Amino acid sequence: MDDARILFLAYVSSFVDRQVIGLLVEPIKADFQISDTEVSLLLGLSFAIFYCLVALPIGRLVDTKSRKNIVAVGITLWSFMTAMCGLAQNYAQLFLARIGVGVGEATLGPAAYSMLADTFPPKKLGFSMGILIWAPLWVLALSLIIGGSVISFVTANESGRTILFGIEFLAGWQWVFILVGLPGLLIAALAALIKEPRRIISATENADGENPVPSMR
Repeated sequence: MDDARILFLAYVSSFVDRQVIGLLVEPIKADFQISDTEVSLLLGLSFAIFYCLVALPIGRLVDTKSRKNIVAVGITLWSFMTAMCGLAQNYAQLFLARIGVGVGEATLGPAAYSMLADTFPPKKLGFSMGILIWAPLWVLALSLIIGGSVISFVTANESGRTILFGIEFLAGWQWVFILVGLPGLLIAALAALIKEPRRIISATENADGENPVPSMR
């Protein structure tokens, strides 16, 4: 598969895993008996603050380490932690799992943009970047469709647990996390096969990789 398509799939996976919790608020509230404030912290703070904090050091790693490995590890982490959301037995465990999703997804942006910049020639770079930036707009809608489809697939019985292939097990919302998270591990395996693009020396750098133009560090 084309390397750019793998990165695109990774973006699709990241937004589905990030947004699907929005479909599951009511059953989570009912199972864990949590308040609206706790729900808002679960949806926003648990993900966003660690996503932002981790993105900065990840950006520095992207400059010096293997970007495809960073992407592969990040996809593995957020996919695994999404599945772990489905195994959470209380609010604290679910909150920690959401933090893990945010940390994992923080790796994708810096690495993907850097790889695209070194993969496409300048005349095609704008278009490829545009596709990646545009992706979240329709992936947001796609994530709701996928999540809704998974919810309808795992129907709950009278006890509130799910019957999947005749087996009574977890609650419906827990299965949703597991079933949308695990496919990301396949995308992580594909990401590990990406050919690391050669880093292009910019016009402001000399042959030794030194940048004579002051920049923020």
